[in-house]
Amino acid sequence: MIIPLWVLRHTVTIEAYLGDSSAGPRYAAPVTARAFVEEKARTVRNAQGEEVTASTTVYLLPTQECPPESRVTTPSGRTASVITSARHDGGGLPTPDHREVTLE
Repeated sequence: MIIPLWVLRHTVTIEAYLGDSSAGPRYAAPVTARAFVEEKARTVRNAQGEEVTASTTVYLLPTQECPPESRVTTPSGRTASVITSARHDGGGLPTPDHREVTLE
């Protein structure tokens, strides 16, 4: 079961991280996505395994791509980098499949 669209009350803009170039980080063209945005601090582990504080958690459709280091602009107008991006799939159980993204 995919997360119901009525739960995704917000709109965010995502610039997917494509990698580094000689001129710095590269990002895909911005895309808008339906989301649920929770502005609440919590501790998460980054790609290097270090504990860092995430200021915002964004819930998206499970098919939405949003790799770590992407840029996300929230409804408040704040643009932040993605710390973690995880796809949650219930494997057929009646749980809402979604993608959870934490932001700096």
